[in-house]
Amino acid sequence: MSWATDAALSLLLGGCLGLGIWALLMLAPRWSAPSLARRIAPYLRDITDPAGTTAWAAVADPGAAIAGGARALWAAAQRRLTALLGGADGIARRLAQAGRPVDVAAFRGRQLAATLIGLVAGGLVVAVLAVGGTLSGPTLVLPVAGAAAGAVGADLALTGRAHARMARIGEELPTVLEFLALCLAAGEGIYDSVGRVARLGSGELTAELRAVVLDVRTGSTLPDALLAMARRLQVPALSRSVEHIVAALDRGSPLAQALQAQAADAREEAKRALIEQAGRKEILMLLPLVFGLLPLSVLFAVFPGIVMLRLGIG
Repeated sequence: MSWATDAALSLLLGGCLGLGIWALLMLAPRWSAPSLARRIAPYLRDITDPAGTTAWAAVADPGAAIAGGARALWAAAQRRLTALLGGADGIARRLAQAGRPVDVAAFRGRQLAATLIGLVAGGLVVAVLAVGGTLSGPTLVLPVAGAAAGAVGADLALTGRAHARMARIGEELPTVLEFLALCLAAGEGIYDSVGRVARLGSGELTAELRAVVLDVRTGSTLPDALLAMARRLQVPALSRSVEHIVAALDRGSPLAQALQAQAADAREEAKRALIEQAGRKEILMLLPLVFGLLPLSVLFAVFPGIVMLRLGIG
């Protein structure tokens, strides 16, 4: 496969040459240093451009123009990928659950970057194999496989962070509810209690409560802010607790007892989840015992007898 070797070698050498030329151009003084017009423009703007509407000084710098064009192309690629793949609602929900800014286009940009990194890594592996003379037909799909792995890996990483954060919120919920009940029993109002917990606590749920306090300060009502938090996170135990709190606020029921009951229910649910997780881990712990230690012990017990029978001893 001399043609593949020559093509891979040409791509590798051409890419290295292009990167070297680009690095030299970016390090050149006339590209990196500000131009004379850009340096004196702030002192002459009141004479040459009083309204500040002329953009020639910014465009006069080639490096800034190229960087701006690259950012515009990257933003256009993010929007195009978002429109092509879709699923913006699911990604926005997972971003909110993971505690990231809800920017679907930015996530698609990170996913596109991971895809390009996988594609380049696969191409480099193919080039190295071609140069070494060990290139075969199936290895040509490595760039495509690397690109797919990068895209899927970014999505799985976001899902994993979302699930981990939801689990931490579920673990923190009983403690936060008990703290709220204690503040209410001490005579504070529900808003002051939420503010105190958000101010003194540390964790994922208290960070969400700080967002609730900020929403209330910017004009939203406390029930609406709590319901918006529950819809954003979609943690079942938290959603039930928020619904009970909102119902108690609407009906005028005592909140301290309701929160203590909700904390007890959350702890019981956490206990059940822990028992279920322990059962699953117990089954997983049996796998190395059944498929590793047991066959090895049988082998140690049977092998000496087989050897003795072959040698005719005994």
